[in-house]
Amino acid sequence: MSLLVNEERGVLRITIDRQARMNAVDLATMSELGELIIAAETRPEVRVIVLTGAGKAFCTGADLAAAAAAGGNEASPEVVMDRANDVVRAIVDSPLPVIAQVNGPAAGVGAPIALAADLIYAADTAYLLLPFTSIGLMPDGGASAMVAAAMGRVRAAELALLGARLPAADAAAAGLITRCVPADRLSDQVEAVAAQLAAGPRRALQLTKAAINAATLTQLDDALAREKTGQSELLTSADFYEGMTAMLTRRPPHFDGAVLPTTDPV
Repeated sequence: MSLLVNEERGVLRITIDRQARMNAVDLATMSELGELIIAAETRPEVRVIVLTGAGKAFCTGADLAAAAAAGGNEASPEVVMDRANDVVRAIVDSPLPVIAQVNGPAAGVGAPIALAADLIYAADTAYLLLPFTSIGLMPDGGASAMVAAAMGRVRAAELALLGARLPAADAAAAGLITRCVPADRLSDQVEAVAAQLAAGPRRALQLTKAAINAATLTQLDDALAREKTGQSELLTSADFYEGMTAMLTRRPPHFDGAVLPTTDPV
């Protein structure tokens, strides 16, 4: 199983467990994750959701090696984008508070999965990374909206265009995550917060979450649509093929440079 699920004292803990792939997620895992989050809201005994990763990573993005191994049998770019967007929307739209326990790297689509949570606690050894352009892609999962909303345009551009690694301490200082915590205290911190929320007034927490998201994530739907259009194009491009091949063979990519369209495709 790619997801470990445990429910105790009102806290539903979902752990991505693909440690051999540093918790990179395939299409089936993304689908199951979204479905679990949506199903939780119908269970009155569940009061809060905690998302984390097993082992050394939170989630290092989409499993490109699995996609490459699938050959011509992989899902269409549009389906891949829909599954990623479904996870982010499930987290944001859930009436339950969602906590991200970022125990290690949150990279690629793993970053917006973490950032979509209401409270984000990261180990001081963790970091965020948007490495999309290094393989000929663009940020997705709503990252273009969520990062810019928290950090501003120029800091978001640095992360997205240059693929700069952002340590957890810097992410906390920039307001991108809730708090950076010593790695050996991360579980205790999240457990204490989850217990407080689980004992809280469910409807009041739901309305508070909805109000904050309505005020701060006004561009999320548009961002998801733009990212789907742009990424669906890029996933079929020669630059992505080169970037993915270079990554899997551990060599620098050599991008030829695509001809720019005369109008903005997104």
